[in-house]
Amino acid sequence: MHYVGLAANSGLIAIFTRFALLGAEWVMWVLIALSVLSIGVMIERWRYFRSLRDDLGALGRKVASLLRQGQLEGARAALRASPSPAALVALAGLDHDEDGPEAREKAMHSELARVRPSLERNLAFLGTVGNNAPFVGLFGTVIGIIQSFDALKAPTGRTAAAAQAAAQAATSRVMGTIAEALVATAVGLLVAIPAVAAFNYFQRIVKQQLNLTETLTQLVLSHAHALHDRELREHRVDLVRIIERPAPTIAREPAPAVPAQA
Repeated sequence: MHYVGLAANSGLIAIFTRFALLGAEWVMWVLIALSVLSIGVMIERWRYFRSLRDDLGALGRKVASLLRQGQLEGARAALRASPSPAALVALAGLDHDEDGPEAREKAMHSELARVRPSLERNLAFLGTVGNNAPFVGLFGTVIGIIQSFDALKAPTGRTAAAAQAAAQAATSRVMGTIAEALVATAVGLLVAIPAVAAFNYFQRIVKQQLNLTETLTQLVLSHAHALHDRELREHRVDLVRIIERPAPTIAREPAPAVPAQA
């Protein structure tokens, strides 16, 4: 059984060795493909976030002023004119102005859940490329080193002089192979560094958009709670007036006269 296991292991090692001897050029093509895809994602995300630019500070002040003045339609129009996802979330809350604060909050949470995937689209790909491209390049380097050591094997069936000449030629070939193998690691790092930088940059933009969304959400909720409290106070005042209103006097009819008994 022990020899069977060694034979099986030798067979597997031979298979992987033959695979490694195919070369690491395909690893370079994989890295180039990942680089092209990551650049495409960077351009797409940059254009998308550029389209969302808006002065949300000024928008928040304008919406707050309109809500204080009771101009609900004006506030909705201002939010519709903004391309930012924060405005879409706040608008979902204003569209439920007659349903109470809790309904507004749930509507805005639902809209945020719908908008958030658009903000984070393809960022996972950038993070994956940034984390794994160096390992792909290192894999290509390992394949190249395996090729180098395989080239150092002593040739069989040759004279000593011929074997020595072949060894000298193999040594120079090994140096070139190792140099080419290290290029794979360098290319892997070259692909990973921009991907990581872009991932961190876009993540910061997503976090900023979510913070601005929270600001407008709280603005809409504060207006909803203010309206709700005002309606409760008005209801209490009406109820007190009804309670304190004097009861109407009811005119009583005179009792019928009792006939005298004889």
